Amino acid sequence: MTDMQATAFSTPGFISPALADVPKISVIGTSAYLVEAPGDFDLPTQRRVWALVKAVETWSEVREIVPGVTNLLVILKQTPEEPDQVEARLRQEWDRARGIDLIGKTIEIPVTYGGEHATDLAAVCDFSGLSDREVVRLHSEGSYTVFALGSAPGFGYLHGLDPRIYMPRKTVPSLRMLKGTVTIGGMQTGVSVLTGPNGWNSIGFAELSVFDPERTPPALLAPGDKVRFLPERIEL
Repeated sequence: MTDMQATAFSTPGFISPALADVPKISVIGTSAYLVEAPGDFDLPTQRRVWALVKAVETWSEVREIVPGVTNLLVILKQTPEEPDQVEARLRQEWDRARGIDLIGKTIEIPVTYGGEHATDLAAVCDFSGLSDREVVRLHSEGSYTVFALGSAPGFGYLHGLDPRIYMPRKTVPSLRMLKGTVTIGGMQTGVSVLTGPNGWNSIGFAELSVFDPERTPPALLAPGDKVRFLPERIEL
């Protein structure tokens, strides 16, 4: 989740409405800008980021744009002569941006909940105070939206987790979590696309590959897609 940066107060404990809608813009290197959306980690905020993508992708000076979870990385073709003007233009585009929906496909992912790959399910139960069957039920009943792809090729950040099974990311990551592991990280869920270190919490396993370099397109998920997890087998 993005840390909100609006810190100016008109009275103690009250954020000015004007400042509450101001994005944080950071310069990355000499020719890239990271726009971090204000507000909550929610679908309306992400819809506005998607609208900003549509506006900025028309700029002739843009080399690449990388949408993230409530943020957008804008990479220019060359170092701008007037960097302050680029920041001002990005703020103007944000002010004009109105949320849009990305019409995606619906993807159903069969999952084995529990079992040998769900090494963190007990920790999720302890943190939530729920039984393992309740955690599985709440996770599988959710309807999730792909906010963005990142961290690994084809990995989808999925929004829509029931807050009752929120689980902080690990302070010490697992060193070898298998590709296909179904995980919870904070208020997000996802399916690992690579075998290796992972700081999210494993609760199950999916055989369906969400990334295949020989497939067209290689990534199964795309921003705006809807995802449902189907409890194919439960091993508790």
